[in-house]
Amino acid sequence: MKCGKRNAGNYKPVNNYQSLESSGVDTLVVYTPRLTARLTYIIQTVLPGVTVTDSKEKIPEYGKYCLNYSDEIITGSFRILPHDLLLETGITAQQVQISYWEELPVFFQTEGDLPFDIFAAAFYLLSRYEEYLPHTLDQYGRYSHTNSHAYKEGFLKQPLVNLWLKKLSQKLQLFTHDSRLTTHDSRFRFIPTYDIDEAFSYLHKPLWKNVLGFYRDLLQGKFEQVIERGNVYSGKKKDPYDTFDWIQRLHEKCGLQPIYFLLTILKRGVYDKNLSAHSKALQQLYRGLAVKNTIGLHPSWQSGTEERLLEEEKSFLQKIIQQPVIISRQHYLRFTLPDTYRRLLAAGMTDDYSMAYGGVNGFRASYCLPFYWYDLAQEITTTLRIHPLCFMEASSYFNQGYTAEQAAEEIQYYHDIVKEVNGEFITLFHNHFLTDQPQWRDWRGMYEAFLSNNFG
Repeated sequence: MKCGKRNAGNYKPVNNYQSLESSGVDTLVVYTPRLTARLTYIIQTVLPGVTVTDSKEKIPEYGKYCLNYSDEIITGSFRILPHDLLLETGITAQQVQISYWEELPVFFQTEGDLPFDIFAAAFYLLSRYEEYLPHTLDQYGRYSHTNSHAYKEGFLKQPLVNLWLKKLSQKLQLFTHDSRLTTHDSRFRFIPTYDIDEAFSYLHKPLWKNVLGFYRDLLQGKFEQVIERGNVYSGKKKDPYDTFDWIQRLHEKCGLQPIYFLLTILKRGVYDKNLSAHSKALQQLYRGLAVKNTIGLHPSWQSGTEERLLEEEKSFLQKIIQQPVIISRQHYLRFTLPDTYRRLLAAGMTDDYSMAYGGVNGFRASYCLPFYWYDLAQEITTTLRIHPLCFMEASSYFNQGYTAEQAAEEIQYYHDIVKEVNGEFITLFHNHFLTDQPQWRDWRGMYEAFLSNNFG
C-alpha cells in the first residue's frame, strides 16, 4: 500500500489498528493462489497486520492459523470461497442478491466456512463500486442515497462491514479454539467536527445587506430578528452565529479534540455565502480557531467545477492560519468518484471527511473506520485516507424532519453502534445550528446533553 507522509501542522492521524504480531497472539496468515491488487487492498484494510501469501509451502512461516481464500482444500484451514469480483479488473454491473447470515445481510454468496465472500463484499462497499455505475443524481448533483444497495436493502444504518468482521473474529476463535485470535484490534474514538459555512449572521457584512435584511424582516413580521439585528449592531449582543467560545468550552469540559472545516471563499456564489476570505474579521476568527484545534479546508461549491479554486483556497487558508492544511470535507458533501478524490490528492490532501450522504444519515461505505481510497478506475491503492461520518444534524432536521428530541435518540444510536464495533464515530455540526436563537435552542441543548452524557 502506498502511504507517503501524513503528518503536517497540528493534524495527527491516529493509527486505529494494531497488528496481530504486536498484540501478542498467535497469528493468522491468508493464503490465496492469486494475489491481485484488489485482494491485497481489501485484506490490508480489513485485516491489518495479517500476512498474505500465494505459497502454500510458506504458510507455516507466516502464521499458526490459515485463512484459505481459494478453491483448494487445505486441511486445518478456515476457508472462504472466492467470488469473481476481486479477480477481475474493470467496472461492470454486479449481481447483488441479499440473503441473511446470523441476522446480518450478506451478498456475493459462496460456499465455505462463511456463506459469502466477505472480502469481495467489503471491497464492493468500501470502493464505492456502485457509484461508478450509471446512476441518478440528487438536486445538488450528488450520488443519491436512493441508488445504493444499503438504502434499498435497509442496512444504511449499520456499519455492516465492521459487523461482518466482528462475526469473522468470533468464527475464527471457535474454529481455532483460540480466544486470543482477533482480526481487528481497533479502539473506539469520537471526533466532533464542524463545517463553518457562515461564520456570522449579521456582523462584518456590507451595510446595504443588513439594511435590506432589516426591512425584509420588518415587512415579514419577523420582529425578533429585527430586534436581534439591532442589538448585535449596537454591541448589546454577540452575533448569533458566533458560537465558537461556547463550543470550545464544551470541548474542554469533555476532553475532546474537534476538527473545524473552514469555508475559505475567494469568489462568492449561490452556495458559497460565507464572508470573503479577505475579510479581516474572518481571518481573525480562523487564526483563533487554529490555536487549539485541528483545521481542515471546506472547499467551496464552485471549486467542484473550477478546478483552480481548490488549490487557491487551500493556499489562502494556509496563509491565514500559518499552518499546512492537508485535510478536507466537501461543501454540501458534494463529490464525484473518481474525479474529486484525484483532485484532492493532486492538491496535497492526505485525509478527507466527506464520506456520507447529504440527504440522510447513515454509513455510506457501510464502514466506520478510516480507510485508504482505492481508485477503481486505475486499480490502485492511493494515499488519500477516508474518514466516514454517519451523523449530520442538517440531515436530521431538513431531510428527515426530526425534532431535537428525535435527533437525540438518533445520534445516541449511532454512537452506540460505532462503539460496539470499536469504530471511529464522527459527527458533523454547523456553528449556526448551535445558536441560542429560539429555532435552534433545543438543538443546542440536545448537543450539549449528548456530549455531557457520553464524554463529560
